[in-house]
Amino acid sequence: MRAADGVVLVTGGSRGIGAATCVLAAGQGYAVGVNYLQDATAARRVIEQIGALGGRAVAIQGDASAEPDVPRLFDTLQEAFGPVTALVNNAGVLDRQARVEAIGAARLRRVLETNVVGPFLCAAEAVRRMSTRHGGAGGVIVNVSSRAAVLGSPGEYVDYAMSKGALDTLTVGLAKEVAAEGIRVNAVRPGIIDTAIHASGGEPGRAARLGPGLPLGRAGTPEEVAEAIVWLLSGASSFVTGAFIDVGGGR
Repeated sequence: MRAADGVVLVTGGSRGIGAATCVLAAGQGYAVGVNYLQDATAARRVIEQIGALGGRAVAIQGDASAEPDVPRLFDTLQEAFGPVTALVNNAGVLDRQARVEAIGAARLRRVLETNVVGPFLCAAEAVRRMSTRHGGAGGVIVNVSSRAAVLGSPGEYVDYAMSKGALDTLTVGLAKEVAAEGIRVNAVRPGIIDTAIHASGGEPGRAARLGPGLPLGRAGTPEEVAEAIVWLLSGASSFVTGAFIDVGGGR
């Protein structure tokens, strides 16, 4: 393992892409904050995996879309390992597959709270701490968007796709806003990835159904998305900001 490259907070870090990112980042020398909302057991498993690699991590319970919780997430990680130098906005939700006319305001608010308000609040807190304008030493933000932002998810999750489109706009605007303040902001857009999120939409086997139809002939893995995220966190991408990496198997 290399010497620590920094301290990274991963929202929604207990499962799927978030968990894979936590483990990979720890293996690259980052001290990791594994944020989770409810599943403490899953977060503990991620911490155990990181420990087995000789890495450093702490589990941090909290709602990344709740304004009172957000500073505490950063404070807890800073108390454990020092100033936070990187943020991965990974926490996200979707609801059952439905057409637009069947989607009500309550569902829409829930999706937007988690997928748009949460990343915005976390990014703002990261800027307050990382920006040279505020006395920080700089840092990196990576937003986990989706190919749905481009494709629209008709007949399934237009609300989810819309929320990820908003996250793409945040990525572009914030990247330009803080580029001169030592902060890079980028995004990855996963496509059909084999994670438990498909069960939330009512089709646990969605990745298996759609994967063979992709140009690469299969669904992706959380670890493949994590590789792109951790590259964007690293100094290897030091001249990259306001950019998107599509991890979608050609779709």
